Amino acid sequence: MDPLTLLSYFGTWALIGLLVVVFVESGVLFPVLPGDSLLFVAGMLAAGTAAQGADYANFQLWQLLVFIPIAAVLGGQVGYWIGRSVGTSMFKPNARVLKQRYLDEAHLFFEERGPFAIVIARFVPIVRTLAPITAGAARMGYATFTAFNVLGAVVWGVGITLLGYWLGKFEIVQKLLEPIFILIVLASVAPMLWEWYKRRKAARAAGDLPSGPLPEQNS
Repeated sequence: MDPLTLLSYFGTWALIGLLVVVFVESGVLFPVLPGDSLLFVAGMLAAGTAAQGADYANFQLWQLLVFIPIAAVLGGQVGYWIGRSVGTSMFKPNARVLKQRYLDEAHLFFEERGPFAIVIARFVPIVRTLAPITAGAARMGYATFTAFNVLGAVVWGVGITLLGYWLGKFEIVQKLLEPIFILIVLASVAPMLWEWYKRRKAARAAGDLPSGPLPEQNS
């Protein structure tokens, strides 16, 4: 989803729309929103360098740096209580959005890194949404989760927004906006792909996966 197009849908409510997207993607069961690229573009708009004439998104930098982390924290807290109260029963193997494999990946990501996974997950699409739910379902201590949720929300929300604000002042960045979106998405999913590769390699070493083509069957 193109961040500029998404923001244009909200019109003069662009700031509210941005915060709603951040809130939802931070733990409210809709893991396919353009979180990272959206924050980057918001920073550029605050600098006045993206989509010249986009009066619908007259962002002030202080608004983004204050309200984005708040929306992210609240979304994570809601996700935690969804996981704690409902558990993981809403995830199904063949679901269109809430796929079981997404939850399995988030759970493994969480188990391998402990509470700090809540911070790291902020930078990984899908996992960002499901980590709070997994933490709640696993009965992670509320105070511990809240502390790491706040830390992750601030680092993610402020960091990427400022990156867009500062880099957006360079003319070459303005001209290469679409390739930068693609690069941000690739950088975001890289940790997930690396985890998948490591698990596949470990499974192959353990003999759970074939290392080459399947042998032909005699008829």
